[in-house]
Amino acid sequence: MTTYIIKRILLMFPTLFAIAVIIFVVLNFAPGQPGGQAQSSDGAQDARSAEGRESYRIFKEQFNFDKPVMFNTRFSLTVNDVNQELEALADFNRPVCGEGAPEGCIEASVRPSSAEIIKAQDVVEDWGLYIVPQLIDIANNHERLDVRLQATNRLSTNAKQRLINEYGRKQTDEERAYNKRINSENEMISQWSSSAASKEELDAFLKETWNPWFEENKARWEWSFTDKTKIFFIDTRFAKYWGNLMRFDFGVSHVDKRPVLEKIMERLPYTLVLNLVSIIIAYILSIPLGIWSAYRQNTNADRVLTGVLFALYSLPSFFVGVLLLQTFADGDPFGWFPTGGFAGRLPDWYGPRPGIASTDDMTVLEYTASMTYHLMLPAFCLTYGSIASLSRYARTGILDTIRADFIRTARAKGLSETMVVIKHAVRNGMIPVLTLLGTMLPALIGGSVVIEYVFNIPGMGLFMFESIFARDYNAIMGVLLISTVLTLVGLLLSDISYAVVDPRISFD
Repeated sequence: MTTYIIKRILLMFPTLFAIAVIIFVVLNFAPGQPGGQAQSSDGAQDARSAEGRESYRIFKEQFNFDKPVMFNTRFSLTVNDVNQELEALADFNRPVCGEGAPEGCIEASVRPSSAEIIKAQDVVEDWGLYIVPQLIDIANNHERLDVRLQATNRLSTNAKQRLINEYGRKQTDEERAYNKRINSENEMISQWSSSAASKEELDAFLKETWNPWFEENKARWEWSFTDKTKIFFIDTRFAKYWGNLMRFDFGVSHVDKRPVLEKIMERLPYTLVLNLVSIIIAYILSIPLGIWSAYRQNTNADRVLTGVLFALYSLPSFFVGVLLLQTFADGDPFGWFPTGGFAGRLPDWYGPRPGIASTDDMTVLEYTASMTYHLMLPAFCLTYGSIASLSRYARTGILDTIRADFIRTARAKGLSETMVVIKHAVRNGMIPVLTLLGTMLPALIGGSVVIEYVFNIPGMGLFMFESIFARDYNAIMGVLLISTVLTLVGLLLSDISYAVVDPRISFD
């Protein structure tokens, strides 16, 4: 058994890595992007808004959204690649041809759309330092003045080096000194933009600023094969994220810049309480129902119970939740329960302080009563489906067991039916139910998205729902990775429980 457990634990690591890769790729290649709301719905206005673009660029840089997802080949970008994007940006700013249009106008049919301009800006921003040599080349040699100006002014952004700015970590003296030096250089080059009206003016500006600066720092872009290999694998979102995970750091939320793990731990108690109550009630009720149904197989009582349980199992939880809220929550015809939340006020029938509105002044007993009062409806919605399925599994397990030879032998020895059922039939018939217990472990932490949303319970399910809509990738990855680990642990516990319940099973 020990050898088997060690092998399974070692196998968890490559399995977890493979699942994490799949989750990461799906999230990062899904339509849309975090922080997209930072861009105006009016693409033309946003395309011209330097302040808005800079804010969005900093956001992407802070969370590595400007890096490639898996592999980085930006060191191989050519002048033609950059030219294509800069010419589109320059064409957007040209006047549209028409009556009285100046020379150098562009036909409306070939003018880039606002969406294409926003995409081009994103691409050029994301390329960052990798295209500085190409921008220098275009700024000096392109035949169009407007494209040269685009390249020159892009340099004041793309040539900036990154500061060490990791949330939740105190910087060392060396890092602060590095940031001070880099910030000084970044502030200097951010002023090097030009609005030259002629090629001669632009040539003079470049000769005074960017050309000498590039000659002095040219070695930064002279990458060796080793440098390119490191860039290809290391300078990516995936590598940066897993670098954090190796330190058990799930990153920070894109929404409020708080550590993801801290937000998860805040939500976890609500989900644990709700799901633990649900699982305990489900097992307490379903196992006796399954045993009772198995020993009354094919009777009218068994048929009625089976029909009722299948009817419950077929009812979707969101439908039942809304129905319960409309019927038994605040409103008509009954107002017995609150409409949502985890705790808040005491029921009117509770003791000397009915209707208390805040949990701050509650005693432990009062808080427990308030929590129970609020969780009755959501706990029922989480439980009824589990009772239906678990009781059927328990019934099937018992039916398979009571037909076995050792049960007939036990009866032949004169053991009471109670002893036969409890000691022999139930113990050996619970293997299917134990299998489900292992798979419930992730749900215990992951929560129920539907139930927590319907009843407004601030648990892990609602947190996951909100994170998906906000495209908070770090939060989504954190919850899914924790659920993955719990799934693997749950499967291992299920296997171990087999051997505990049935001595005939051995993993040696």
